Amino acid sequence: MRKCLAAAASVLVLLAGCSAEQGQPPAKPVYDLPAREVRPDETALHLPTALNGETEFSLIGLAAGLPSLTGSHTEFEAKGQFVRLRLVVTGKGVSGILFDTRRQQLVTDSGAVIAVDNQAMTIKRQPDKFELGRGVRVEFDLYFDLPKEAKPVVLRAFGGPTLTDMKNLSGTDIRLA
Repeated sequence: MRKCLAAAASVLVLLAGCSAEQGQPPAKPVYDLPAREVRPDETALHLPTALNGETEFSLIGLAAGLPSLTGSHTEFEAKGQFVRLRLVVTGKGVSGILFDTRRQQLVTDSGAVIAVDNQAMTIKRQPDKFELGRGVRVEFDLYFDLPKEAKPVVLRAFGGPTLTDMKNLSGTDIRLA
């Protein structure tokens, strides 16, 4: 009788081990992207990715309180302070979308909604509109001119028109902290 109970217990342990292993899917292969040093005036952000429509957003850097910007031909003073966000967008849909960097908005601690500063974006030679294809990943900066005392708290991200939301009226709020 003891031999039967011991054999039954062994079988149960083996079955439990097999079913636990079968329940875990195999790890998906990933790309090994080299780490890069954060720019001297920037803070690295370690935030979860966010999705708006068929566009994935990863905020990776923040620089606030910048009094001016220097481009290849000019220096440009902020009306208040420049805030720079380093952003990675990835196309997750089955087709491409027209991505508009100038559509993104920054929300301050007082609730003010600030548009991308077009002149700063041009001076720093950042993209305007581009086709974001399926699986395409693009990294760039967004520049905003905020009042000096304002603190940036949310990026309102707009991915672009999709088949289910042709006008892309609703953005996705990404908290900066």
